[in-house]
Amino acid sequence: MKIGGSNLNILALAAIIGGALVGCGDSAASGPNTPGGTSAPAGGSEAPTTGARKAPSAEGFKVEGDTIKIAVVTSISGDNKPWGTDQLDGCKLAVDEFNKAGGLNGKKVEIVEGDTASKPDQAKLAAEKVLGQGVIGIVGEVSSGNTIQIAKSAFDKGVPVVAVGATKTDLTDEGSHVFRVCYTDAFQGPAMAHFAFEKLNKKKVAILTDNALPYSQGLSDSFRAEFKKLAGDDSIVADEKYESGSKQGTDYQGVLTNIAKANPEALFLSGYFTEVGPIAKQARAAGIKAVFLGGDGWDSDTILAGAGDAILGGFFANHYNNLDPSPEVQGFLGRWKAVHGGNEPSTTMGALGYDAMAVTLDALKRSKSLDSKSLMAALEDTSDYKGVSGSITLKGMNGNPPKKLIVVEVVPKTGNNWQKYATSYTPDQIK
Repeated sequence: MKIGGSNLNILALAAIIGGALVGCGDSAASGPNTPGGTSAPAGGSEAPTTGARKAPSAEGFKVEGDTIKIAVVTSISGDNKPWGTDQLDGCKLAVDEFNKAGGLNGKKVEIVEGDTASKPDQAKLAAEKVLGQGVIGIVGEVSSGNTIQIAKSAFDKGVPVVAVGATKTDLTDEGSHVFRVCYTDAFQGPAMAHFAFEKLNKKKVAILTDNALPYSQGLSDSFRAEFKKLAGDDSIVADEKYESGSKQGTDYQGVLTNIAKANPEALFLSGYFTEVGPIAKQARAAGIKAVFLGGDGWDSDTILAGAGDAILGGFFANHYNNLDPSPEVQGFLGRWKAVHGGNEPSTTMGALGYDAMAVTLDALKRSKSLDSKSLMAALEDTSDYKGVSGSITLKGMNGNPPKKLIVVEVVPKTGNNWQKYATSYTPDQIK
């Protein structure tokens, strides 16, 4: 599927997000914006302590022989498989391009795969397994809850982690070894609050949080705080919770009945697509007429299978759009389709997975030596890397690059299109 709606005006998108959503430059595989490119001076030999973040004391691992092992730990199985599949494929594309360009000093990169099975406990086991194979870095994951477990295990070994789509705001507080290529919930929640209040003119909002997901909890918290600042303390008319994977199953009637009584104008659903689809369907059946709002956790077209028409007209935050006509995006898509039978990434995580691995490989080229500590230092020294999903700066950012956010509307699926560009926000717009 394409990430974007069939009604998207390409020229408008180019004018609004073409320059800021992604960096400018040559998109050819040998250009500066691909894994073979460079973006910053050489990194130091010691892993830095960034701000107040704690630094690992372990030495990490060194490359032995002609193979550089970098792990990709993601949801190869389980509910989040649509994200995991795209992340892994994006990482593979970046590594293939790097190796075909000659690798590094005659050495080639090998991906060591780890399956989180979409669960935090399995994420910990997967991380420990790949660390046991001496990987010098880890790319992963999409889920914040899974990434936290990966980061904890990697801290103990002194190995850097580059998260793909994990947006939980305090995630990088796990240590100076943690970085990401996406925005955080501290930006995502407030941006959606501004969209609801300023663009949709909504004054009374309900919130429904998946209390089993750190991502959902953090996103709801940041949305709630910002919407109250904009619309007043009494603007949150209902604030309910559920727990995915609990005995509750897929019956949300209890919390939805409470929300229906409050008669909100908008309902913020901060969970993942796996639950948001059924919730939206049951919400409409319960008489809730509010517009649905959410975060990047909605980003899979399987949400349509669970929700049917109920989710149409809902809005959510995203990182990237396949219909963006910029050279970086269209060059990336051309290379992706060449190895995927003409198909495009089904979720944003294809592009973010590519960027996470590309940033890691770029740092690898700038490392003073081929080991985890040097890779960590070079990642910290990354400035203005021209990624597919936008410019990525990690230097001095505590692992959190300032990124642009787009808001998309869920529209009837036409071919592979089911998202329509609505608006965009940059960090300086949300104070």
